[in-house]
Amino acid sequence: MTLRSSLYFLLAAMLLFFSCKSKTTENPLFYYMEGVEGLIGIAEYLSSPYVTAGDRVYMVGHQDGTFPDLGWHVQGEMGGIWNHPIKLMDGFTAAIVEADNSYCLDAAHQFVNYPFANKHLFQTHVPGLEVDRFQFVPDGVQGMVVEFTFRNVDKSEKSFDFEFSGYTDLMPVWLGDRAGMVDFEDQLSFDEGRKAWMGKDEGNEWYVMFGSNQEAKTSEGPSAHCKYTPQGKGKAASLSYKIILKSETSQSIRFFISGSYTSKLDAEETYDKLKLNSETYLKDKKIHYSQIASKAKITIPDKELEKAFEWIKYNTEWLVREVPEVGRGLGAGMPDYPWWFGVDNEYTLKGAIATGRKDLVYSTIELIHKLSETNGNGKIVHEVSSNGVIFNPGNINETPQFASLIWWVFQWTGDKEFLAKYYPTIKNGLQWLMEENDKDGNLFPDGYGMMEIHGLQSEMIDVATYTQKAFADAAQMSALMGEDSISTSYQHTADLIKEKINEDFWVEEFNSYADFIGTTKEAIHLVDAAIIRADTLNKPWAVEELKATRKKLVTYPPNKKQGFVIFHNWVVNTPMEMGIADPEKAIAALDKGKKFTNPFGVFVTGIDRDESSDMADGSFVGSKAFSYTGAVMTLPTGVSAIGENNYGRPDEALDYLKRMTKSFGFALPGSIYEVSPDYGMMAQAWNLYSFGVPIVTQFFGIQPDAGKKVIHISPAFPSSWKEAKIENVEIGDNVISLTYQIRENGEVEAVINQSKADWQIVFSWPQAIQANIRLNGNNMEIENLSGKNRITFGGKSNTILLN
Repeated sequence: MTLRSSLYFLLAAMLLFFSCKSKTTENPLFYYMEGVEGLIGIAEYLSSPYVTAGDRVYMVGHQDGTFPDLGWHVQGEMGGIWNHPIKLMDGFTAAIVEADNSYCLDAAHQFVNYPFANKHLFQTHVPGLEVDRFQFVPDGVQGMVVEFTFRNVDKSEKSFDFEFSGYTDLMPVWLGDRAGMVDFEDQLSFDEGRKAWMGKDEGNEWYVMFGSNQEAKTSEGPSAHCKYTPQGKGKAASLSYKIILKSETSQSIRFFISGSYTSKLDAEETYDKLKLNSETYLKDKKIHYSQIASKAKITIPDKELEKAFEWIKYNTEWLVREVPEVGRGLGAGMPDYPWWFGVDNEYTLKGAIATGRKDLVYSTIELIHKLSETNGNGKIVHEVSSNGVIFNPGNINETPQFASLIWWVFQWTGDKEFLAKYYPTIKNGLQWLMEENDKDGNLFPDGYGMMEIHGLQSEMIDVATYTQKAFADAAQMSALMGEDSISTSYQHTADLIKEKINEDFWVEEFNSYADFIGTTKEAIHLVDAAIIRADTLNKPWAVEELKATRKKLVTYPPNKKQGFVIFHNWVVNTPMEMGIADPEKAIAALDKGKKFTNPFGVFVTGIDRDESSDMADGSFVGSKAFSYTGAVMTLPTGVSAIGENNYGRPDEALDYLKRMTKSFGFALPGSIYEVSPDYGMMAQAWNLYSFGVPIVTQFFGIQPDAGKKVIHISPAFPSSWKEAKIENVEIGDNVISLTYQIRENGEVEAVINQSKADWQIVFSWPQAIQANIRLNGNNMEIENLSGKNRITFGGKSNTILLN
């Protein structure tokens, strides 16, 4: 026996001794949740998903306490307990057995979601007996903890048996076959020393272990008291306990679930750590989420929006996915997109850096960049499974959006090494973008952007817009890198594309930018498909409009290229999102965009809307097969909000944020679904973009230039906000806070605090607002630049008064 294994078994023996000695005195885990807000779910959605999140392991089940087969990416297998790149278990069942009667705990009457844990409450058929199930997943650990608490609220003693049955399902993640991962039958054995069941995939070194902190009777096979037959090649086994509760007392049983995709020893060591350190892990997680909440913390009049923004920061953390052999980065959504996407992160990470998540931003960018290097040309990947297998090496828009993400992050961090690391990839990517994808040389690359509609691979408005922004941002990078001639060239390209977007993509008849530029022949084909779609969805206004469009198109030369409005896709709002639309066109397009909404936000495809959409207030009715047809989503809605702010309309931007907030907690307490209000992913990463960018960088107006130690602040609040505060905004090595108040006499007071006195604050407001200004009681000389009045100052604490 090696020294390592000798020490390990000594530790395990000590652990077993001390756990047996202390099991009757330890506090229930929920004891450590004091002060943590829990949100109660809605009874109508108890049969819908939740997630217990961790960065290595997570669990997905239903709020009623069950684990049905769910998800479509790996059909019926996206729920349960996952330790990417493998699944560990389909789930577990629990039952109360009293004399000749048994009751399966499969119908929780209440679900409570916490930022980093969940609780299910069961009213049993045993009079006076209540049962809670509490669970959390430690970060950095390949396992989780589940605790059942039994309370006797009666005056008489209660005696019953409790059965816990675990259902293993050791299997590979999506695209496992491409990585040589093959699923075999599971095998079960019982570890007498730990009093825990061990599951192993017959053909792989994949393991799962489950047991508790108390002695139990064991039996192999499915539960004798719960009807649960999940799909797959897994096995089941049970642990049973005798429980005697005196009047008005309680008892808890704590279960530990560990796993490994490398070795049995790895699973055993994790199991022992969970058993020894579960309270510490929970305390650590509580501290971590408290730190997340404290960053970019807002206090605003709209309390529901304030609460949604807080929880969206938590939702983001739920999606962190670490597989050490591949990397650590932000996944896209739960439960079907837990792995990594280029474009999703190119939106989300802009919100993440503005809410203090530099750690997550850096690791995710590093991962996406590493995975993209296999392309060899600067092209950025679209979708990668957690086993490292690339499903889609990239659409067109990922590459320019990566350039803009890098520049955005640099503005917040001032980290020139970071910029220098990714600058060569950006240059290669822009070269690939134009040389390989712009065959006609008109500066508009061809190919899929955000709208992956079959046949719609022409010159897309979002691809053109993001390409323009990429060249403009790359011009500034090149200047910092000392490549002045490249900077001039990039800026010239950006200027030309901006001009051409406002000329070639603008369709005056519709007061809208075109969905795409293509030939008449291509457009007629797409119109025909759109008519079928609109007719199928019973949208007569869209059918009428499309038929009128087709009537005009047949008179055009078949190979004539121009902009066409067919679908009214949300991406027509990207010129306003990026601020490159001519002002008059922007206002007209934003007004037109309001037509394609319902009370929850913006339609992905505008022709899916009709007049009844204004009345929508209930569940999204999707198709039997997973589909986004008819969907209203948070990303399109956030893009519209950002566009409204860019053109001086914060009230309209707030309206879009309020629409999105109507979905907050609609199905899963504390979360906003991908498709409003309750369809698709129950947690979606890019919500942080849709809320974080308009709130932090536009309403509060925080626009950093960290490389120069300068922070531009230009608040533009909705008219209904008379006061607002944001605290602990991290910019470089600085931390700032802003308090803003409009007094009854019309005076505006802004208090700005920062941790670094040598940073410069540039405070500005619209030139049209004529006002005297005092800084810390002293009159200040006002500078006018680019249509704004502004003053510049340093120091740690400053009070501005405008009157």
